[in-house]
Amino acid sequence: MFSLEGHTALITGGTRGIGKAVAIALAEAGADILLVQRDESSTDTLTAVQALGRTARIYTADLSSAEDVSKLVPRILADGHQIRILVNCAGIQRRHPCEKFPDSDFNQVLQVNLNSVFTLCRDVGAHMLELEPSGVTGRRGSIINFASLLTFQGGLTVPAYAASKGAVGQLTKSFANEWTARGITVNAIAPGYIETDMNTALLNDPERLASISARIPAGRWGSPEDFKGTAVYLASKASAYVSGHVLVVDGGWMGR
Repeated sequence: MFSLEGHTALITGGTRGIGKAVAIALAEAGADILLVQRDESSTDTLTAVQALGRTARIYTADLSSAEDVSKLVPRILADGHQIRILVNCAGIQRRHPCEKFPDSDFNQVLQVNLNSVFTLCRDVGAHMLELEPSGVTGRRGSIINFASLLTFQGGLTVPAYAASKGAVGQLTKSFANEWTARGITVNAIAPGYIETDMNTALLNDPERLASISARIPAGRWGSPEDFKGTAVYLASKASAYVSGHVLVVDGGWMGR
């Protein structure tokens, strides 16, 4: 039920943190992996996937460039790949007080966190719709976007990030409404407070760290490994009747 044997997954943001853990998890479940990276300087994830006996390849693209993103899927498909799983995990963060937040940072965050997600969902989804359905459920593919607690909350000093992740939640539901009946499930994962590079500013702020940590029912911040099972579930036929859902993985934060 959770096997991904014979499937190929396209993943952004797979060089480190949650994206790296997800890429490895999908490979452990049997998927071959296509990694979208800004350059080929980081090969840790590639090597880890290959060590599991799966095929892995890096495609370079700068997600902050709309032109790069628009050319990405046609280039991959021209090489003969059949994509059954898409994971949009790449994201950036910029922090400024709202009254000082610069247009340039706002636009860059929206391009990477939202616009690139839209383009890749659209282009990979169009490809998936042309694939032969598999199994009794008629699945053609699975799309997993990464949302955030700020899909639901506003945060502090991060209006661009909150706007982008709120939109990712709605984008996920919109695609799901049109594609679920045609064999493509579209879901999102919303991480809570996770010990990754993106949260360095919070981890280094003793007051914010203490305040956040005290509210997490699990009693700890999350780790990238906490997303391995969730990603495999949403990528596999185990979640065939789950679509348009934003699955929160937050140690209980949203329940407080």
